[in-house]
Amino acid sequence: MENGAKIIALCGKGGVGKTSLSAAIIKTLLDAHPDKRVLAIDADPSVGLATALGVKENGTINDIREEFIQMADSGSEDNALAMLARAKSMILDELVEEGNLAFLAIGRPESAGCYCSVNDYLRDLITMVADKFDFVVIDGEAGIEQINRRVMDKVNYLLLVSDASRKGLDVISKIKDVGDKLLEYEKCGAVINRLDDLSVAERIETGKMEILTVIGSDNELARYDIEGKSILELPADAKIIKGAKEILRKMDIEVA
Repeated sequence: MENGAKIIALCGKGGVGKTSLSAAIIKTLLDAHPDKRVLAIDADPSVGLATALGVKENGTINDIREEFIQMADSGSEDNALAMLARAKSMILDELVEEGNLAFLAIGRPESAGCYCSVNDYLRDLITMVADKFDFVVIDGEAGIEQINRRVMDKVNYLLLVSDASRKGLDVISKIKDVGDKLLEYEKCGAVINRLDDLSVAERIETGKMEILTVIGSDNELARYDIEGKSILELPADAKIIKGAKEILRKMDIEVA
């Protein structure tokens, strides 16, 4: 990973703002490194990251996965092998590229009966594609298992996003425990998002996890979300953009 892309994965329970924060981190990287390429991977079945970035998805990795499975189930070994041979070009076809930003959607979880070998092959291809970029930001589901099984098993930075609720904090604690067993990473930290009262920040307990930043509730961000506007258009002084900069600095990624 040292010479390849810097991979940042965000996980946490639903409704804590992972997608908005993923988009804010992507915007910050693009603004700070105009000569670098950024790959945004949406590993959440809702595919909300496309809306947050103002891009339109071409298709998902799950579309390719299902075609593989249908061919295998039909007993057409030759067709399945041919499909595997051209899988890389199919994944590249699913990429949406706008300037230095590329977008790839994983899609909904696979149906029962899916073959692990197909997942392994696609995951290896996703990693191969990701290595062509300078930064990769993964907007993940609540469970780290999905990233490990469906996207990649190594990341540089694992960001565990929560609000101040006990449930949210319990979720990221459990994700950290599972991540320590399933995922290879270099640095891990917690992000407390959408905090209405910043005065209680020092009372938030995350165990041994470092809190990288605390981001307050932001009416402007809420308005962007309601209106379906791209977070790439947010001003530099928006709370979530300031939070993204602080996170990246603490991960030793240079930002303005």
